[in-house]
Amino acid sequence: MMGHLVNLLHGTVFLNKLYPNDFPKLFKQKTCSHTGNLGKFHKYNGAPLAWQGSGQLANHVANSVNHEIYFSNGGELNGIPHIRTLREFPREELFGKVAMVRFDSNILLRRECDKKNQSVYNATYTIKYLHEAGANVILVSDWNMNTPEFHIESVADFVSEVLQIQVVPLHGSSFNKLSKTNGLEKENILLLENLSNIKEEVANSLEFARVLSSGVDIFVNDSFSNSHKVLASTVGVTRFCYVCIAGFHFEERLCLLKNLAEESRKPYVAILGGGNLYDKAASFQFLASRCQGFVFVGMMSFQVMHALGVSVPRNLVDHKAFNEALDIVRLARDRNVQILYPKDFWCRKKCDPTQLQVFPSHEISDGWVPVDLGPASLEEICSMLTNCKKIIWIGPVKFTDSSKYTYGASKLTRILEQLSQNSCEITVVGTMASKLVRQEKSSLSLINMVENASVLWEFLKGRKLPGVMAVDRGYPFEINWNSIYSDPAQSLVVDIGSGNGLFLLEMARRKQDLNFLGLEINEKLVLRCLDSIHQFGIKNGYFIATNATSTFHSIVSSYPGELVLVSIQGMMLSKFPN
Repeated sequence: MMGHLVNLLHGTVFLNKLYPNDFPKLFKQKTCSHTGNLGKFHKYNGAPLAWQGSGQLANHVANSVNHEIYFSNGGELNGIPHIRTLREFPREELFGKVAMVRFDSNILLRRECDKKNQSVYNATYTIKYLHEAGANVILVSDWNMNTPEFHIESVADFVSEVLQIQVVPLHGSSFNKLSKTNGLEKENILLLENLSNIKEEVANSLEFARVLSSGVDIFVNDSFSNSHKVLASTVGVTRFCYVCIAGFHFEERLCLLKNLAEESRKPYVAILGGGNLYDKAASFQFLASRCQGFVFVGMMSFQVMHALGVSVPRNLVDHKAFNEALDIVRLARDRNVQILYPKDFWCRKKCDPTQLQVFPSHEISDGWVPVDLGPASLEEICSMLTNCKKIIWIGPVKFTDSSKYTYGASKLTRILEQLSQNSCEITVVGTMASKLVRQEKSSLSLINMVENASVLWEFLKGRKLPGVMAVDRGYPFEINWNSIYSDPAQSLVVDIGSGNGLFLLEMARRKQDLNFLGLEINEKLVLRCLDSIHQFGIKNGYFIATNATSTFHSIVSSYPGELVLVSIQGMMLSKFPN
């Protein structure tokens, strides 16, 4: 297997060096990266160097600044690792391969499919890019079957229209079997059967995943909205494909998610709506560690008001969430996070829905029910948000009852729209909020939208996202091979689990016409080996601290020369050239 992998990696280079202008832009047109524990590292000559932390690490840097050091803990942020993406995958390795794309039906099958929308553009670009690179593309997803227009033939026609490429429907879930019984043209894109009514999909049946991925070489996950679920088509199939990477849409959504954790732009305020505080309470540890203010709207606001001692009608209080609301109030106080709750509401008379009146939040009269934020509440929210540099709005500004004659949510959207044009970074989460933003959004707006709130709530709770964890890991840095080896064009030998490095150091001394690379998870051993490299002036040997199980392919695929041998703790997996 590893020998096969060595052949596949022959002559590969980083994709973004070959096609830097082809890709869709990432979030805010910035490079998306996070170094996790590497946040304590400074840079020297473009490489990350440990500057604080353990004394041994700091002393090593002070004494050996003439060579670069690469460490990787996987680049994890709140349970999100640095993963491999289609953007980084060598384009030439796609040619002739069977690539299965798990696409998001909520994006590509939307009736008003706007190709100018960033999510739609990225989702279609994933499929087109694979197709144009010469891959045999298979599409798979789930969609609603209750209406005739969503039968597989109609879906194939609709996707063909969106992509401007012929999509052929296949009545079955195994490409391998179907391709042998049908005269299929290689230039066509294939669509497998709808997964929505297949119980093995939700159960993550390994047997179904094996059948689904039969004949598939490369799996591309581009359904980020399902990344919080364990499905056969997003998690199970990764056990049977030799490469599992994220598509352009998945990458951009993940990048946006990571950006929400960044604290560089302050003040950072979270607007929190909707209900079900009991299930969402765990998210506030994350939010309180990054935000300077909480603005509560919707049903959630009544639970916080009750915890603060504000008089609230009993029918609006969720007593099950009282302790959680108290914990949030204490947490905000301890972290010096400002809490803002509605000071007034538009209320509707129960016996006459056409009668509306504004009441102070602590004096709602009997027979009246709140339906929207009042004018004083909106004014106070606007005042608090005016100087913000970063805002996240999660959950709708709605209550149990509503009125078509009040427009609190629309007014809040317009406030955010104005702020977004004044360099405030805004992310809106949830179907209803996103719909409002699309209605109010101008051409100058920079508001980011995440329609599926479930993924974000799981992320905020600190839980790992199964769909993300199933994708192959990537190495979080671009390695400067020219600074590591005197001649990076020489053939490369990789020793996985290089340990104390004695084997590799001796081989580097004997075979000057080859370059040697040791991959070792123990950072202390790597530091000692790098000291030896420096001490003996070895120009064709190097060591990287990493978990090679997950980052091997990502590291060696960027090497400019030929990979000729891989050994695992001394066991040879390929031979030197004659």
